[in-house]
Amino acid sequence: MNNILKQALGALTLALLLASCKVTQPYERPAVRTQGLYRDVAATDTTSLADTPWDRLFPDTLLQRLIAEGIANNLDLKTAMTRIQAAEANLAQSKMAFFPSVTGNGATSVAKVPNVPSAATGFASRQYQLYVNSSWEADIWGKLRSTKRSYVAALLQSESYRRAVQTQLIANIANAYYSLLAYDAQLKITQQNVDIWIENVSTMKELKEAAVVTGAAVVQSEASRYAAEVTIPTLKQSIRETENALSVLLGRVPGPISRTTIEAQQVPDSLTTGVPAQLLSRRPDVQQAEYGLISAFELTNVAKTYFYPSLTLTANAGFSAVALGDLFKSASIFGNLAAGLAQPIFNKGLNTQRLKAAQATQEQSLIAFQSTLLTAGQEVSNALFAYQTAGDRAVLRTRQLAALEKSVEYTKELLKYSSANYTEVLVAQQSMLTAQLNSVGDRLQQLQSVVNLYRALGGGWK
Repeated sequence: MNNILKQALGALTLALLLASCKVTQPYERPAVRTQGLYRDVAATDTTSLADTPWDRLFPDTLLQRLIAEGIANNLDLKTAMTRIQAAEANLAQSKMAFFPSVTGNGATSVAKVPNVPSAATGFASRQYQLYVNSSWEADIWGKLRSTKRSYVAALLQSESYRRAVQTQLIANIANAYYSLLAYDAQLKITQQNVDIWIENVSTMKELKEAAVVTGAAVVQSEASRYAAEVTIPTLKQSIRETENALSVLLGRVPGPISRTTIEAQQVPDSLTTGVPAQLLSRRPDVQQAEYGLISAFELTNVAKTYFYPSLTLTANAGFSAVALGDLFKSASIFGNLAAGLAQPIFNKGLNTQRLKAAQATQEQSLIAFQSTLLTAGQEVSNALFAYQTAGDRAVLRTRQLAALEKSVEYTKELLKYSSANYTEVLVAQQSMLTAQLNSVGDRLQQLQSVVNLYRALGGGWK
């Protein structure tokens, strides 16, 4: 008889296990298109700029110190760390769900029976109890396992979020640093041009005395001087605000930022992107989106298990006596074990709605994953083209500056001999100032496009 019972229980267990495999399904990455994510780039080499450590990509030691300080003190990064801690706590709690719950209890009760016609006198009874009870749910359908996998994915998602915050932080610090260097260069150029304009005003006054130019030329040269000089306070304001913004990124109070010059900065000899499929493993926000999809997928598995019966084992054991002194005697020991099987029949559509909500969340997570991957490809493509156009402009700008330098020199000489008017001098010098400032902008775009490409490829967290 016992063998028959064991065989029946074994067959039942095997049947339940086979059925549970159909209830919950393993996650498989959805088909995502990575081919062509990098516009006009047909890369086959897996070497990527993202593999370069940030302290090698940025050789400027002052910038390296700022990035290290930001990683250590940035408040957004610290917030991301607390998200990881919360996810770790949730995962630990999901692991404990596999163990039975145990509760200790102690109770005493007094019951008094009143005088009634059938009893001679009333009496009081006492009951003392000290016991533990335990409950354990068998994970037949994989509900607890899917819940655990969901929390594992949530933990990995929070870790990916921290890496995404770090890559963005490094990019923000580097871009702000380069912006400061550009403002410094533009301020220096503007101040030099103001000094030149002051000399021009003096020259115009001398030429007026020599009857070479009119008073209008003198006034116009003074106006041009102030037009250049009025931009200096704006540049200083931009420098101060960028320093303050960078200080916040570093987790410090607003203050000055030590820095070098934009001329001292270097860019990599070549920008390698690897293949687009590598974004799935290198770019943190893409990883974060996929882990969110995995978590939602496992919660859909959990929702499916609610349609099936749950097997729960409960047990109680302890001491019970009518006299406190007899509580711990062997005769007071009691215990029981029970197994219960609960099958949902009607619960107002809660299980159906739970499944529909989980499936909708899973679909949203899939769309978010696909969108994040497309955005990553867009950002890589934009950064590559920005670097290319900045380099093209730099070549043309160098030629423009050489021509403008000659133009300024020639018009000044011609003005002394009345072969040119003051308007030609003003136009030449203003064009020269604009070209010099734009040249700094070209260099800034080139530096920042490298930073943006590095972040877009997922560099900075390894």
